[in-house]
Amino acid sequence: MPLQPPTPRPWLKVCGLRQPEQAAAVARLGADAIGVIAVPASPRWLEPEARQPLFAAVAQANPACLGVLVVADPDDALLPQLRPEQGHRVVQLHGSESVQRCRQLRQALGPELLLWKALRIRSPQDLEQAQAYAGCVDALLLDAWVPDQLGGTGHRIPIDWLEGFRPPLPWWLAGGLSPERLAPSLRSLAASPPDGVDVSSGVERAPGDKDLARVAALVTALAPFRQDQHT
Repeated sequence: MPLQPPTPRPWLKVCGLRQPEQAAAVARLGADAIGVIAVPASPRWLEPEARQPLFAAVAQANPACLGVLVVADPDDALLPQLRPEQGHRVVQLHGSESVQRCRQLRQALGPELLLWKALRIRSPQDLEQAQAYAGCVDALLLDAWVPDQLGGTGHRIPIDWLEGFRPPLPWWLAGGLSPERLAPSLRSLAASPPDGVDVSSGVERAPGDKDLARVAALVTALAPFRQDQHT
C-alpha cells in the first residue's frame, strides 16, 4: 500500500461522507481520500455497519482513493472498528491523543493502516506539536480550534500562522476551505504549501450531504496548483 496518495500534490480529501453513491461520485471526480466520521457527537456520524459498504463503493469507483476513518480518543474497546477489515486504509485521530497513545494505536492496529493525527490549532505555538508526532504517525492534519467541536466547522486557521510551517512529515490543511477560498489560501502558502487539503462543510448542502457541483469546482480550483508543482 502506498504511504500517501499516488497523485500529484496537493492532494484532496473530502470528509464527512455518509452515502455510498455520493462517496463513489466524489472519488470519481478526483478526490484522493474520502473521510467517514466515526465520532457519535458529529452531525456527519456514520453508524459502524454502514461504513464498510461506503468504503467498498469508493474503492470500486477509484482504487487509488484512500478511505479514511475519523475517530476521536478511541479506547481499546473500539479497536475492532478501527481495523482494516472494515474497509478503510487510514485512521485519522481527531481528538486529544498523546504521542504515547498514537504509538499504542500504531502497535495495536499494525502496519496495514496509515495513521494520521489532527491538530486543532488555536495559536501559532500549537504548531510546535508537529515535531513530537513525527515519529509515530504518517501525516498531520491541521484544523481550526473551535470549542466543543472537533471539525467540519467552517472556521479557518489564520494563513499567516502557517507561513514557513515545514513539519518533518506530510500535512493536510483543513478548516473553512471551499472552491472560492482554496486558491487564495494556497497562493498565500506558495513558499511552504501543504501536501494536501481537507474539505467538508465548504462543499455541502447540509452536514454529510455533498454538493457534487461544488466538489467538481474544488477539483478545478486545485488543478493549477498541482500543475505548478509538477511541470
